[in-house]
Amino acid sequence: MAKKRRGRRPALANYPIAELQREMERRASQVGDMVRERDALLARVSELEAEISAFDGVLAVRAGTVRRPGRPRKAAPTRGSTGRKRPKNDMSLAEALVKLLKNRTMGVTEITSAVQKAGYKTNAENFRTIVNQTLIKDARFKKISRGQYTAA
Repeated sequence: MAKKRRGRRPALANYPIAELQREMERRASQVGDMVRERDALLARVSELEAEISAFDGVLAVRAGTVRRPGRPRKAAPTRGSTGRKRPKNDMSLAEALVKLLKNRTMGVTEITSAVQKAGYKTNAENFRTIVNQTLIKDARFKKISRGQYTAA
C-alpha cells in the first residue's frame, strides 16, 4: 500500500478563479504594511548606530559586533588550537602497514598494536578503526578472511 503524503497541498486548478484572485488581493494589501514595518526597523537601526557612535564605539564589519577602541581582540580559534600536537611519522600509515604485513597475515587488532610498537605515533582514540579503513581501501592489502589481512 502506498504511503499517504503529509502536508500535500491541493492543486491550484481545483480552486475557483474568484477565490484565487481574492487571495492575491489579500496578500497584495499586506505589502504596504510590511514596507512600513521595514522602514521603521531601518530607522531604529540608524538610531542605534548613532548612539553607538556617540559612545566612541566602532562598528565591526563582521556580524554587526561592536568593538571598543583600546581593547585587544580575542584571537579567532584556529584549526588544531586545542593544545594537542599532531605526531610526526617518517612514513604514512599505509606504508608502515605494507612494511609490517609483508609475508605475514594478521588480524586488525594485532596489526594496530604491532604498527605502534614498530614506532608509528598516533593520538587517535579510534586508531583501530583508522587502520581497518586503510586496510579496506588501499589496494596494497589483501583480505584473506574476516579480519585477516596481508600485503598484496
